[in-house]
Amino acid sequence: MNNPFNFQLSSFNSKYGSAVFRLSIFAVLALVLVLIFPRYNNAFRYHYEIGKPWGYATLTADFDFPIYKTDDQMSKEQTQLLSTFAPYLKYIPRVQREVKVIPLENMEWLKTEGYSRVTIGQNKYPLSEIYTPKSAYAKYGYEISTNLVLDTARTMEMKAKLLSTLSPTMGLVQKGEKIIDKGDIVTDRTYQILQSLRRSYEDETLGHRQRTLSILGEAMLVILFLCLFVIYLYVFRIAYLRSTSTVLFFALQIFIVIALACLALRFNLTVYLIPFAWVPILTRVFFDSRTALFLHFTTILIASIIVPAPVEFFFIQIVVGMVAVSSLSDMTRRAQLVQTAAWIYLAQSVAYTALTFAQTGVFSSIDPWMYLYFFICGLLTIGCYGLIYGFEKLFRFISSITLVELTDINSELLHTLAERAPGTFQHSMQVSNLAAEAAKAIGANALLVRTGALYHDIGKMTDPLYFVENQTGTENPLLNMDPRDAAQVIISHVAEGEKIARRNHLPEVVINFITTHHGTSLVRYFYNTYCNAHPKETVDESLFRYPGAKPSTKEGAILMMADAIEARSRSLTDFTEESIAKAVNQMIDSQIADGQFAETPLSFKDVEDIRRVFISRLVAMNHHRISYPTLNKSSINNNRQ
Repeated sequence: MNNPFNFQLSSFNSKYGSAVFRLSIFAVLALVLVLIFPRYNNAFRYHYEIGKPWGYATLTADFDFPIYKTDDQMSKEQTQLLSTFAPYLKYIPRVQREVKVIPLENMEWLKTEGYSRVTIGQNKYPLSEIYTPKSAYAKYGYEISTNLVLDTARTMEMKAKLLSTLSPTMGLVQKGEKIIDKGDIVTDRTYQILQSLRRSYEDETLGHRQRTLSILGEAMLVILFLCLFVIYLYVFRIAYLRSTSTVLFFALQIFIVIALACLALRFNLTVYLIPFAWVPILTRVFFDSRTALFLHFTTILIASIIVPAPVEFFFIQIVVGMVAVSSLSDMTRRAQLVQTAAWIYLAQSVAYTALTFAQTGVFSSIDPWMYLYFFICGLLTIGCYGLIYGFEKLFRFISSITLVELTDINSELLHTLAERAPGTFQHSMQVSNLAAEAAKAIGANALLVRTGALYHDIGKMTDPLYFVENQTGTENPLLNMDPRDAAQVIISHVAEGEKIARRNHLPEVVINFITTHHGTSLVRYFYNTYCNAHPKETVDESLFRYPGAKPSTKEGAILMMADAIEARSRSLTDFTEESIAKAVNQMIDSQIADGQFAETPLSFKDVEDIRRVFISRLVAMNHHRISYPTLNKSSINNNRQ
């Protein structure tokens, strides 16, 4: 027996299963980020330098910890301690011992290491009493066999034992003891204590519990920031959240810049070399400014968990994001990216300088290397251009740069259209102008709809003479065909256009205009002709309808209107404002009644604004010129005289 709930359950799984998958992308991202976070500084994330003020609250010791000696101090003490050390020599069995002779290589090693004494048995001897075979011969006048050799094992053992007596610490900071106040200058002594505290945090003996809680806190913060971004998408950009490719795009951007930041920190490089501006730039190129800023803020909040001086970092990167979005309102030229990088460099430099002065009030606290880091970061920002191309191919997005390139009428495909179907090409040009103006009026993507309009009829290149705009005084061959066959010839230009577009690797969003610019509308001329010729027959409308799909975007709906209205305007004999308005209104009303715009987000106001634009543009395009008067014969003769 069939389960009546199977369909509902399948629909539920399809709808909510895909939503769970998209949310799981963010969950996996959070896990990966926490795993790649550098652990070298664990819970101690203060940034400090000798000679600069402490920019945090008063710091006190949470536990007892030793003050570790610096590398220089340890090196000096080791050198002093080893100055009294005498390496060990041992006699070679069954060799005479009247003169102490060692191999030349042993002597050279002792001198190179700077030793002045050696130990033989329980006694120490100055190195001057030890000979090599050559020096013994020079002193005594005869060859003396080597009877001593360096006891490497015992020398290393005793040396290590001696060094083990050297303490790596020099005092103790007790729990609750104040280390430094806010605003105090970090001295050499304070720096040594802070470094000791950092080392204590990194020490495995600090405790597994504290380390676990630190990682847990990082995970909670990452999840919180990502959740806030998901909530933003749900409230303001639900269409983005419903697209798996878009969600992957957002997650991949966050991962790339955070991974680069982690890599920089692991190699002790500054995070200001990392071009965090990639995130707002890439997002702005493919989507909108608000989402670009929100994603950028989410990214730098996550990065602030691991970077030194997080407040300074967050302040500067906020400026970077705002400048990147503001200076790149609509990227249509490569030069714009260079300009944006220049503005970002300037903004970073000003923000850093102002923040340093505000915190310290001392000019000497400026680190000139920071300006070099900002400059390198600006150069890396320009590299975003390559990422734009890569993401276009990976996620099938389309940027304004690509759209501008596609609108070049000298491109091979459009040039071929102009040669094979000149009437169709002129029609497409007129439709693109109409559609672009309408898109501007309602806030749609004018560049996108202009591009789609230029390519929407490329399928007519296959048989151009079947379409009236390409017929120059010849009889229309479709009129001699059965209306049903003629309708199929007209309808076929959509499928042919899709084939041509795919062969020429046009973006999917442009192909969508080709397949939807007629929706599921009727080929009205041949449908009416057939119905009139067969009044008693029940006509199968599917033979005269385009296969669709219907447009699902504002831009797709605008193109459908513009295409139909431009073609309709060519059939008018009276180009008055009233006749044009009547034609526009009739065409749009019939498309609405036919349900062609049911899947688009057009509002009533949008439709009215589109009507107004079409009417005004068509009136302007078809305005009457005044007739020039001609000269009569008498005027010509008088002028000659």
